[in-house]
Amino acid sequence: MATTLPPRDMVPDDGRTRGGGVIVVQTLADRIFAIVRERIVAGTLGGDRPIRQDALAAELGVSKIPLREALARLEQEGLLQGVPNRGYLVGRLSAARAEEIYMLRCRLEPAAAARAALVADDEDRARLIAAFDMLDRAATSDLAQVAISNRQFHMAMVRPIGRPLTIRMIRQLAVLAERYVVAHLQPAGRDARAHLEHREQLDAFLARDAERVQSLLDAHIRSTLMDLKGGFALAG
Repeated sequence: MATTLPPRDMVPDDGRTRGGGVIVVQTLADRIFAIVRERIVAGTLGGDRPIRQDALAAELGVSKIPLREALARLEQEGLLQGVPNRGYLVGRLSAARAEEIYMLRCRLEPAAAARAALVADDEDRARLIAAFDMLDRAATSDLAQVAISNRQFHMAMVRPIGRPLTIRMIRQLAVLAERYVVAHLQPAGRDARAHLEHREQLDAFLARDAERVQSLLDAHIRSTLMDLKGGFALAG
């Protein structure tokens, strides 16, 4: 049975700047991209097995041309690996990969969020509050949606700095972290802890307490990495 694609007016969360209330029309490749990315984040597509493009195209009811375009974009995002003569596959989660992603986040994200707290205007602050509310509502949905909402909240804390290269680098790391966010939140109780930590970050940001924002975010990222490494150690 074919999977129903999202409506054409659903805006992809790709980090592009949009005006308030403006609808961005998606291409077919955009919509396929969103579906496949969600499956990768949720862990339903992966396991170091090549993606069966014929079967996936048939399931989605699309041709292979827009599917290939979407898969190529996912490779650019770092969510897929292109393998000669095998097509695309999703790599396994690993402690080493988690450490690389999260330590790079520690180097960039807390300092950027601290600066953003000082320069954010009322619109920026409203966006962050809205992102927190969306993350709070996502807590009752599947973990893949929580991971996406988590990324949107973290990006809303750094975008006010207005430095495109820094923002792009942080977003790339946040995208790569999504699968690890899902893995991190699976044990009971971690979602409640994450909610409290995000609430503290929001309050510090709104208070323009840059030093506290940086400290809280650094501790948040490091504790997530510690949990992940502990999980990998137990699984190994």
